[in-house]
Amino acid sequence: MRINMKSTCLRIWSVWDPIYYDLTRLEYVENKPGNRSIIRVRLTKYKGRKITLMDGTVIHKNDILLKIHLHNVKLLKEVQAYDNDIRRALEIYKMVKESLPSLANFIYSHGYMNHIKGLIGITTLHKGCRKLGFEVYPFQNKYYRWFKQFSLFPIHMIASQKLKKEIPTPMYLIMSKDELLEKYHVK
Repeated sequence: MRINMKSTCLRIWSVWDPIYYDLTRLEYVENKPGNRSIIRVRLTKYKGRKITLMDGTVIHKNDILLKIHLHNVKLLKEVQAYDNDIRRALEIYKMVKESLPSLANFIYSHGYMNHIKGLIGITTLHKGCRKLGFEVYPFQNKYYRWFKQFSLFPIHMIASQKLKKEIPTPMYLIMSKDELLEKYHVK
């Protein structure tokens, strides 16, 4: 019964996703011409508190960042065959890691080199992100944290093999542009 409900939710989400894509002004990042990665992006103004990253980059309120959105429908379809959450998480980690060089090239080829300070994303999948070069920061505003927990819960429900009593806490993932280009840029 639960598997049928997940499949139904995923089909509904697949219909909703193109509408969401259009409404949020997202752009796909391609691994190769015509081959879209699991990362979609858009420019955004940072609205949080001042943050100093490990490489010394200081991000202030209203700095321009590239906001990362994982293409969750595509991700979930890719990892559906795996029967445990650890294997799914490892596969997602691998897909994100494989997409980061394309993201670095996207920044370079779209003329964002001098416009952005870094990347920002919000996720409940923050374990292992430091190995990729991201720094993890908690939300300061508890109401926004609750809102994001609520809004990300359907993804958690569809993605998890078994539901846990605790709803995962979303976090900011931030990486400086310089860190991304140093670690992943392939010309």
